[in-house]
Amino acid sequence: MHLKSLKIFCDVVGRRSFSRAADDNGISQSGVSQAVLHLEEHLGVKLLDRSKRPFVLTPVGEVYYEGCRKLVQRYYSLEEEVRALHEKVEGRVRVASIYSVGLSYMNVFLRRFREKYPKTQVGLDYQPPERVYELVRNDQVDVGLVSYPRSSRDINVVAWRQEPMVVVCSPDHELAQRKSLRLAELKGRDMVGFNDSLRIRREIDKALGRHNVDVRVVMQFDNIETLKRAIEINAGISLLPEVTVRRESVAETLVAISISDVVLTRPLGVIYRRGHDLGTTARRFIELLTAETEGVRTATQSNGNDENETRSSHDLQTTSEASKSALETEPV
Repeated sequence: MHLKSLKIFCDVVGRRSFSRAADDNGISQSGVSQAVLHLEEHLGVKLLDRSKRPFVLTPVGEVYYEGCRKLVQRYYSLEEEVRALHEKVEGRVRVASIYSVGLSYMNVFLRRFREKYPKTQVGLDYQPPERVYELVRNDQVDVGLVSYPRSSRDINVVAWRQEPMVVVCSPDHELAQRKSLRLAELKGRDMVGFNDSLRIRREIDKALGRHNVDVRVVMQFDNIETLKRAIEINAGISLLPEVTVRRESVAETLVAISISDVVLTRPLGVIYRRGHDLGTTARRFIELLTAETEGVRTATQSNGNDENETRSSHDLQTTSEASKSALETEPV
């Protein structure tokens, strides 16, 4: 019972909410409040400052939370290790993903994961990129799925896949009949682009500038869905990850054209917190995700109508045979 109270306390702090902690533990919000109160009475200290909205940890509460967090993580990780000795994978993995990655691949992958490990649970949360990093750093999730992953002193990265980028246009555009083109052929054309605050926009600009290709950005958006709608009405062309327009390509509402002389890709990665005790379920999740990349890719290609691409901030990595040595890329 005491260990359960410690977990409830950690969930309250990690989720920044009594109601969310209640949902996570299958009890009432009143039950969560009572569990935290009993801990405070047992210790003889205040762990949370409830006079502030939202509540904050007291100084002693911060110390207690850090210790409890590690203790709870280690205990549940130990439970999973013991179950694994009997070839059982039981437990829950919490995953945060940027919208495009989660919705492009997760339906197929989660089905396979649950088939292989039927006693597991996966909690999937769609968030903007920086929020995914925040959730991982704060131990609110076990695993993050992001584009152009950044390793740091508190974030570990597992390289996952490289998504090809393509030129996207309306079926009414003059380029629509082309199967491929050279990047230089985009020079002087109207482009529907991402807001310049997004990483993908900066990386696209770098790639075009590296090859002396000037375009006219006529519209800017912060999400892929709106951007695709603008392309459909022939407002301009764009550069997008090929996976994000498969559904429209099949429906023939958009045309995807490969680039013949330059390879543009969006790198994806799996992130998790350094020092975080990944349980067996989380480890199996990462292992299967990276092992089945090609299988998931094939399945998503054949089930394009199941994909639903929504708002996301994307990143881009560029390479070409002519300029590989000159490229500057972040380590992942």
